[in-house]
Amino acid sequence: MGHRFSKRRPAGTDSLPPGRFSVSEEAPPHYSSYNSSSETSITMETPRQRTSEVRDSSSRQDGRRPSIYSTMDAMPHLEFYANATATGRIRRSRPSLETLRKTIDDGESGSNTGDSGTGSISVIQESGNGSEKSGSEGKTSQPVRFGWVTGVMIRCMLNIWGVILFLRLSWITSQAGIILTWVIISMSVLVTSVTALSVSAISTNGRVSSGGAYFMISRTLGPELGGPIGVVFSFANALACALNTVGFSETVRDLLIEYNAQIVDPVNDVRIVGSITVTVLLLISLAGMEWESKTQILFFLVLMVSFTNYFVGTVIPATPKKQSMGFFSYRSEIFMENLFPDWRGQDGDFFRMFAIFFPSAIGILAGANISGDLKEPEIAIPKGTLMAIFCTTLSYLAISSTVGACVVRDASGNMNDSLPLNSTELCEGLGCHLGWNFTECEQSRTCSYGLANNFQVLIQVSGFGPLIYAGIFAATLSSALAFLVSAPKIFQCLCKDKIYPYIGFFAKGYGKNNEPLRAYVLCYIIALCFILIAELNTIAPLISNFFLCSYALINFSCFHASITNSPGWRPSFRYYSRWIALFGAAISVILMFLLTWWAALITFGIIIFLLGYVTYKKPEVNWGSSVQASTYNMALSYSVSLAGVEDHVKNYRPQCLVLTGPPSMRPALVDFVGSFTKNISLMICGDILMVDDKSVVSQCNMDNMVKWLNQRKVRSFYTALKAASLREGTRHLLQASGLGKLKPNILVMGFKMNWQESSPHSIEDYINTIYDSFDTNHGVCVLRMMDGLDIRDELQSEVNPAFEADEAIDSDQQNSDRDSDIDYTKNIENDQIKTVFQNKQGKKTIDVYWISDDGGLTLLVPYLLSRRKCWRRSKVRVFIIGEQQTMEEDRKEMMTLLQRFRLDIHDVIVMTDSERPPLAKNMRRFEDTIAPFRLNEGQLDERTAQQQRTACPWKVTDKEMDALRLKSERKVRLNEIIRRNSKHAALVLVSLPVPQADCPSSLYMAWLDTLSCGLHCPALLIRGNQQNVLTFYCQ
Repeated sequence: MGHRFSKRRPAGTDSLPPGRFSVSEEAPPHYSSYNSSSETSITMETPRQRTSEVRDSSSRQDGRRPSIYSTMDAMPHLEFYANATATGRIRRSRPSLETLRKTIDDGESGSNTGDSGTGSISVIQESGNGSEKSGSEGKTSQPVRFGWVTGVMIRCMLNIWGVILFLRLSWITSQAGIILTWVIISMSVLVTSVTALSVSAISTNGRVSSGGAYFMISRTLGPELGGPIGVVFSFANALACALNTVGFSETVRDLLIEYNAQIVDPVNDVRIVGSITVTVLLLISLAGMEWESKTQILFFLVLMVSFTNYFVGTVIPATPKKQSMGFFSYRSEIFMENLFPDWRGQDGDFFRMFAIFFPSAIGILAGANISGDLKEPEIAIPKGTLMAIFCTTLSYLAISSTVGACVVRDASGNMNDSLPLNSTELCEGLGCHLGWNFTECEQSRTCSYGLANNFQVLIQVSGFGPLIYAGIFAATLSSALAFLVSAPKIFQCLCKDKIYPYIGFFAKGYGKNNEPLRAYVLCYIIALCFILIAELNTIAPLISNFFLCSYALINFSCFHASITNSPGWRPSFRYYSRWIALFGAAISVILMFLLTWWAALITFGIIIFLLGYVTYKKPEVNWGSSVQASTYNMALSYSVSLAGVEDHVKNYRPQCLVLTGPPSMRPALVDFVGSFTKNISLMICGDILMVDDKSVVSQCNMDNMVKWLNQRKVRSFYTALKAASLREGTRHLLQASGLGKLKPNILVMGFKMNWQESSPHSIEDYINTIYDSFDTNHGVCVLRMMDGLDIRDELQSEVNPAFEADEAIDSDQQNSDRDSDIDYTKNIENDQIKTVFQNKQGKKTIDVYWISDDGGLTLLVPYLLSRRKCWRRSKVRVFIIGEQQTMEEDRKEMMTLLQRFRLDIHDVIVMTDSERPPLAKNMRRFEDTIAPFRLNEGQLDERTAQQQRTACPWKVTDKEMDALRLKSERKVRLNEIIRRNSKHAALVLVSLPVPQADCPSSLYMAWLDTLSCGLHCPALLIRGNQQNVLTFYCQ
């Protein structure tokens, strides 16, 4: 409930560095600062002092200027907002409100000495020697950082210009025709362009660290979706590495076949060459980012030469040899023939062509994937990515249209198939108009050359064939190398976040660039396994699904972050639309199922499984995701809409304010209330701090209490309030806690076990808290356990039998923490105490003594308890008061009422002996209990007695004792019945008596003690607010 703590000196005030404030009348003041070895001071000095410190200007670079309001206050500065974990150093911090309030400001105190001040900006930084060493190391071993051209644009272009460009684009053009090929290219570019806009928006909404797409999705949508996509995207990049390596290996195999130098056979040759190639790429990656970047620039130059060679080759007149292979330079009739589709084979349909082509557009995230190695990711990613998409799109459109205007679909490659002038041979097809008869191979489908039959068409078209081979090698190897670098870096970031178990091994980095060498090896193994498939058309659709899934989530991340209207969503890239992002997400999902539905199902199955794991485990990360913003919006919207709905008895829920004090100090009370409110209604743990000084509620302790509740899986809010007394604090909490309809309607508190040893003022405060709750129309529950609820004493001395400690508590730690409640909470923050309410109750009974009709709350609570797993086998018994003559009628009437309430009540027992007088020994015990609080008027004169009644209202006069004797006897008698009938009960609920306004607090406290004493099980004194909480009507 409430607790006191000793007055402490504010943390950190002893270590505040000194500052000074000096003013000269001869010249306007000048602000400056200097930095010493371990602290920062701020001065206000005159021109006379400036000359002596000009030489030290370089040492002042790190100082901070004070505000004009106070020498303690700080001017705005970037380092106050820097993330310490992101910058890799301990950041400076602005002075707290407590520091500003409690530290003396020399400027305000009128001191001009400049040496006696105690105020300065609170700064946390490295010690002098340590910072100098780290600074010198930083100068000599700076990590490699790239700009937007080399780091993003060139890298993205190399990834996009992959194996599909050289080995499949001409074949896709023959199948789909130029028009549909342009449609396929446009659809791919549409998806990637929308995704690039979303990536640009996300990457400019704050500083992007390493991790690429995973980092952006996880920090936007949270770990639930970020974790699964991190796994899938890392795997997709590894597959893309295998795809490009297989493309390279196919080209090498074709060269080997051309020169009759096969190793084994066509399939195994691809596997052998691919395994060797990916191993060499691994070694380049292990050499570091600097070597990898230089290799990429070399590949880019080779590609530029290769493209130039191809376009020059298209305008060079075709030789007879090239004509026999189907190349005739630019011809309008060839262009018109290739304009429309000619589907062939099992791969001959539009969406199969799209599935095969789409991997050629997936390289847009190559720059974002190494965001940790960019100089300015928020500028480089949008600029470089969009420029890369634009340039590569032009190249794809140009190559598909030019190759379709120069090369026929079918050609034999046989020089003897040329037609002589005025030939009368039977000839069909486009070749006849060009002087070649390819009719025989066309009809028999045995043509070896042409767009539809030869994947190496670009080599034939080019001016110098070997340069195209060099371009193929550069495109495939650069893409494979980029994916081999991207996948480990994404996976390393995922491992560092510790979302999934058993993968932390791969999070370790090496060298100045924190290279994930272990993840490189893992990616290498995965790529090697898929290289062994050795079939490009099989691998490509799998990659398409994984990347489309990634793009869908990236676009949805942008849409979701925009739609939540969070103030934290402020991307500097403005050229995006939330609805376009949603369209991009939807079209990506649709394309996944249109391409290969079974692969889409597998992809979604993996994501749902990984999503379920993260949702179940709930990793302790807080990235300020849009899911949190959306949850806030929904909660706010529903709370406001709920406020306008009139209360109805069918929707009544017990919303409890529980006076737990620090929840970790009364775990049984927390567990009991949580057992009937979890997932049903509101629970607020109230902690009333009764202090005499001006200390503030520590945010750290509040966070610890919330963490404790979460670890215990109790769905409750925690609020701490400073007040002069328990009564005042409870009154404030009942009035101010909650929101709209989500306000407490029941006050739950623990029984005051030490009331007989407590001061009368303390008892008065406790009982008046109950009185006030009744007066404000709140229900009241008082929980009593045989050994009490507060575990402080048990932590210091012996173990409470009602609790089972999970971990032993060190006695030395107990002794050192006797002086502070806050220290107790720290000690057991991770030591969860197991209470009886967490155990399975078996077939014990829940006994309800429904003495007074309070609207049904006394019955509703045991019903809610019986729905829990721990209480499911317990049977509920209801005890009512009746007479011997009408006992059966009373029982039947109550059974009928309970059945109409649809409550599962095991039995109804009528107590016919409640009017009997209690046993004399029990009555004497009650009188002995109340004796210290009696006002013995017979021994005092009238004046003194009147003064005592006025000064001590808690004392019971002889008149009050006689007037309330019958009520006292009935409560003693009721306790006898309870102890007789509920010896083996798991829980006893008794109607809480409502006293009249003039009932002395000590007498009412004695009644509560009498009703619940002598029980070996928990007892709950409960009373509703006399309004119905149960109904048997439908409306």
